[in-house]
Amino acid sequence: MTYQPFLPEAAAGAISPRHVVVPLRRVLDRCRVVIGEATSIDHAKRTATITTLATEEEGTGGQRLTYDELVLAPGSVSRTLPVPGLADHGIGFKTVEEAIGLRNHVIEQMDIASSTRDPAIRDAALTFVFVGGGFAGVEALGELEDMARYAARYYHNVQPEDMKWILVEASDRILPEVGEEMGRYTVTELRRRNIDVRLRTRLDSCADRVAVLSDGARFPTRTVVWTAGVKPHPVLAATDLPRNDRGRLKCTPELTVEGTTHAWAAGDAAAVPDVTADEPGGECAPNAQHALRQAGVLADNIVHTLRGERLTTYTHKYVGSVASLGLHKGVAHVYGRKLKGWPAWFMHRTYHLSRVPTFNRKARVLAEWTLAGLFKREIVSLGSLEHPRAEFELAAGGKPPQDPPHNPKGSS
Repeated sequence: MTYQPFLPEAAAGAISPRHVVVPLRRVLDRCRVVIGEATSIDHAKRTATITTLATEEEGTGGQRLTYDELVLAPGSVSRTLPVPGLADHGIGFKTVEEAIGLRNHVIEQMDIASSTRDPAIRDAALTFVFVGGGFAGVEALGELEDMARYAARYYHNVQPEDMKWILVEASDRILPEVGEEMGRYTVTELRRRNIDVRLRTRLDSCADRVAVLSDGARFPTRTVVWTAGVKPHPVLAATDLPRNDRGRLKCTPELTVEGTTHAWAAGDAAAVPDVTADEPGGECAPNAQHALRQAGVLADNIVHTLRGERLTTYTHKYVGSVASLGLHKGVAHVYGRKLKGWPAWFMHRTYHLSRVPTFNRKARVLAEWTLAGLFKREIVSLGSLEHPRAEFELAAGGKPPQDPPHNPKGSS
């Protein structure tokens, strides 16, 4: 299980990647954990078809599992648009692999810029374009810019001023969850760090490693990070359960799937009515704050069903949001109070430390933060992890693997 709010700090090297994830076999010690992919669900027959590594090796196709109660919580995936070149050069930011790959990529671009004599290659390597002004985009940009600014001191010919960091947002504001005032402060803070924030702007193309924006600007770049929204997991389309016009499962306030029995949902994939909303018809936002609380209510309601007891209604008044903009920098709007700078950054860390599952992970993350405050940042790149057999294959006389077309690693 990945705790996604920690991905930006994992990308910046403040947290070890393995401490951002929780091992299911340890936490769910009384469960049978099947590592695979659900390809279809026939709830009318209470069956789910899954593929595992074993079925792929055996070539036997999918494995069919039967169940009594179904809980669908697959989360969301990146919502992409048909932008030319995006599939070939874009980088997502939804998984640990993408976060660490992006960190390696940024450091590698600094290596390229430091060693090349071609000013065009240097300029493209030091230009970083982030698309999407939500939590993922702003926090990833803030943390990585902070890391790269620190790392520049170890390059004799790369200065922080040489790098171009560009944030592209189609709407007229960023971080809408923290309120309009804090959103404006965030724009001011980012621009004070020489980050080019472009509102009411879209990415029209990134073909041939050139980011073309709707305002006419063109930026040769080797880094385009796509964080412009999410959509429900595709597995929902392979079920016979009701969905709304956005593709999320229609749910009741008790977290059952609407119009069915023995089916439950929570998190990003579930359209759960917000019973605390001032106007009827509102839904809970697809974020970690609701997902973690929904999980507890859903588990209790399954037990209530088995015991024939009354179900509990999920109710949670949205208390606000916190966001990190790099080391000792952040914004927050919690319980009507607005914070910025170090207090907001500290609140961001405190809140998410309290929410990351298991005491083991809490202790490890806290220890890493403590050590990071005593020692210098890590600026090492481990890009070779993406091709661990390359060196051996070359020594054995084989041909080392090449980066696939969609991999924007950009090694030369």
